[in-house]
Amino acid sequence: MPAAVPDTDLARIQRYCAARVPVEHQHEIRVECRVRGKTVTVVECRPPWPGEDEAEWPDLPQVRMKYDDTTCAWTLYWFDRNSRAHRYDLIDPHQPIRRILDEIDNDPTCIFWG
Repeated sequence: MPAAVPDTDLARIQRYCAARVPVEHQHEIRVECRVRGKTVTVVECRPPWPGEDEAEWPDLPQVRMKYDDTTCAWTLYWFDRNSRAHRYDLIDPHQPIRRILDEIDNDPTCIFWG
């Protein structure tokens, strides 16, 4: 069976998400990651509107990373206004996770965080 997302990379992504929003603002916004197979999607979560289920925070995808176990590296994707993912072409595919997270954090085109 092929390897899933490496635990060390997933832990780095989770730390990245946790550090995006200061603790004092986490009642207004959260950044989390969702894992499905070899794909990790970073989502921005907002509190529900009044009258909606308070346990369910709606989320909006911000960035996606896909792991390739043959190269042991990641490819970065961005989302359009219709929440469709597109490969981010300002860096080559198959990068180490630290390079991917640096690119997301720097966001030179404002495509990830606006």
